[in-house]
Amino acid sequence: MNIYRDSRFYAVVGANIFSSVGTGITMIGIPWLLVSGENGGALYGYLTLVMTAINFVLTPAIGHLIDRVSRKKILLTGEVGGFILIALFSVAGFTGVDYHTWHYLVLYGTGSLYYNVFYPAFFAFNQEVFHPTQYKRLNGVMEIQGQLSSVLAGALAAVLITKVGLEWLLAFDAATYLTAALLIYLIPYVNVKSEPNGVQFGKELTEGFSYMKANPLLFWFLFASFMPFIGVMVTNYVFPVYLESVLKADASVYGMQSMVYGIGAAFAGLAIPWLTIKWGNEQVMVYTVFAYMAAISAVIFVKSIPVYFVLIILMAFGNAGTRVARNSYMMENVPNRIIGRVDSLFRGIGLGMRIILIAIFTQLAAGHTISKSFYILSAMMIFSFCMVILTFFLLQKQKSALLHPKVRG
Repeated sequence: MNIYRDSRFYAVVGANIFSSVGTGITMIGIPWLLVSGENGGALYGYLTLVMTAINFVLTPAIGHLIDRVSRKKILLTGEVGGFILIALFSVAGFTGVDYHTWHYLVLYGTGSLYYNVFYPAFFAFNQEVFHPTQYKRLNGVMEIQGQLSSVLAGALAAVLITKVGLEWLLAFDAATYLTAALLIYLIPYVNVKSEPNGVQFGKELTEGFSYMKANPLLFWFLFASFMPFIGVMVTNYVFPVYLESVLKADASVYGMQSMVYGIGAAFAGLAIPWLTIKWGNEQVMVYTVFAYMAAISAVIFVKSIPVYFVLIILMAFGNAGTRVARNSYMMENVPNRIIGRVDSLFRGIGLGMRIILIAIFTQLAAGHTISKSFYILSAMMIFSFCMVILTFFLLQKQKSALLHPKVRG
């Protein structure tokens, strides 16, 4: 079925656009407001560390919830809850309440929790709703849409952060939550329980781990290809501190970075579906992981903003391209009934690594040596690229053996 003739596709894209633009502006604005204050870099690092730890603890339960409860209800609950909270903070600002650090902490913390629930639920929802033949184009379009939304969010943030009050940004964010909820509500959906009644909770919770344990090559391939995403999540903390303390950039440059990143990632969303059809998901993942590795390794040598933006584009293409191919690969190879728990396994591991990395980088920021973080990220990505290549060839060999088994004489 042609995905462009499917009305559900447009509702899904629309919901993601509004979610991405609204929350994107807020989640760009809040970190900058924190970093710009006294000892802001360290405070933002500790906040990121705490929220990463909370998400790490919650991730297995979130994966289990996604596989057991209506994914549509989870998405609607997140959108409506986000609308209520953000609207209350916006109204408070319009009534004359001055925003303080604790307001920023709550807004960033709830936004972080929202991301940790919304995107894995949306991923599982899309796998469930659409046909396997639609996955490649679906993921490509979702990446383009998501990144163009980031471009728009970055452009608006660059203009608005220093020109309007936070209450106006929050009012806009609240409106996007409400619009996204309406679009999700309109998508036809029938919930099918993924587990028979009577299955023990502990067994359900760990089934993602059990599935990966039975498929070790698949696990290591997916894990290694997940590393660019971990790098991007960690640099969400590192880059604003690096721009402010090393490159001496202002808020508009930080907003422009989101725009530039979105352009590179949107190009990946356009090109990667075509490349995966030509070469296959696995081979494309090898190339895109290499692209991210090369870019993140080169950042430390750059002192020019234009050259820095070129590397951001390459990083964006590498990470987004890997995500498009990886999502299609997972959708095609992991059963929908456990996709939430398998996805949460990798997210949990990623969050654990982020806790360690952010703890290290926060200390580097406090000691005014944030540049050293890029040496760590470079070493991490070089190792990951080697792991991707090794497991790629082993998976190809395994696939060939299954297709052409040896016949004993």
